[in-house]
Amino acid sequence: MGTGKTEVGKKLAEKIGYDFIDTDELIEKKTLMKISDIFENFGETYFRKIESALVDEVSRLDRKVISTGGGVVLKKENMNVLSKNGAIINLSALAETIYSRLKGKNDRPLLIKADVPGEIKKLLEIRKEYYDRCDLSLATDNLSVDETVQKILEYLKQVIPDIA
Repeated sequence: MGTGKTEVGKKLAEKIGYDFIDTDELIEKKTLMKISDIFENFGETYFRKIESALVDEVSRLDRKVISTGGGVVLKKENMNVLSKNGAIINLSALAETIYSRLKGKNDRPLLIKADVPGEIKKLLEIRKEYYDRCDLSLATDNLSVDETVQKILEYLKQVIPDIA
């Protein structure tokens, strides 16, 4: 969260002529609930089940740029299904950058804590080994959306034949 996944994903999809899918948006549409309400009413485990089912569904689609929540990487099955039909790209940022980008937003259930910067650091630390397994990792701290898209495009041209 706060790394630019949605903005970069939309722009990348437009550039390569793919459709853009945001799994968090789809979850909210399908459940008719905000993710924060799902967490509050049913818990993270329930949310992750819904998320995994949706990831399995969208990973089978062709010519899509899929933006997922940062916790998708925590389940090996999610990574396996996503990697079968494309490249997995991790957009990262320093905890301080994420905090400044998310400051004032209260729609992030995992960050409703007294020490938000500390919680961000903790999440990044827990997830680091999972993020390291992605095909490409890009730090977005000092990159514009356009620069990030360009770097992703350079990579994708090498690994996906129909992207020119």
